[in-house]
Amino acid sequence: MGFFDRLSRLVRANANAALTRAEDPVKILDQSVADMQSDLVKLRQAVATAIASQKRIQNQAEQAEAQAATWYERAELALKKGEEDLAREALGRRKTCQDTATALSTQLQGQAGQVEQLKRSLVQLESKIAEAKTKKDMLKARAQAAQAQEQLQSAVGNLGANSAMAAFEQMEEKVQALEARSQAAAELAGADLESQFAALEGAPEVDAELEALRGKLTGAGPAAALPAGASGDSAVEPVTVEVQQPAVDAELEQLKRSIDKL
Repeated sequence: MGFFDRLSRLVRANANAALTRAEDPVKILDQSVADMQSDLVKLRQAVATAIASQKRIQNQAEQAEAQAATWYERAELALKKGEEDLAREALGRRKTCQDTATALSTQLQGQAGQVEQLKRSLVQLESKIAEAKTKKDMLKARAQAAQAQEQLQSAVGNLGANSAMAAFEQMEEKVQALEARSQAAAELAGADLESQFAALEGAPEVDAELEALRGKLTGAGPAAALPAGASGDSAVEPVTVEVQQPAVDAELEQLKRSIDKL
């Protein structure tokens, strides 16, 4: 393959690609309908010209037939007057007019066929143009919708790859992290507050129980009285039994340690 052939093919390919990218479906549809309208006008003009030509040929044929009839009448008149040569000349003219009328009649038939063909083509083109106009609006709407969808998809794709969008998403993650930390801190603060109140609410009960136990352990027990003697008048002092204090203190300290562990 020669260099110039390759260069020519490359130029044509690039030109076709550029032309394809430049084609706007909406504009092309409008232009196509406009071109069909222009063709319709030209076809109507052609039909009108063909009909006018048909009328002209028909008139010429009728005139030729009328002239042939006239020359025939003249030939009869000349023959009646004894002018045989003049009658012969008239009959020759009549023959020429008849030939002309016959040729024009043949041409008229062909012209009539052409006129009918043009009329059918005109009707078909008018029908196609009407159909094209109906489809044009629908196709334009579909083309515009497709272009809008393509632009939307492109915008969405650009948003995904855009640094601004990435920064926005990063800030959103930071806000969510801040909210999570704030919620966790609030929960921890609430738990600590609940534990403090629980300790306060439980302290009076422990203190009351501790005081009751201390009173039980340190308080004086009931006095043990000796039975009365025979002497009767002499009374014996009641003997008070005291609990050993060191043992109580040891038990109290042990109880305190067990309470502190709770």
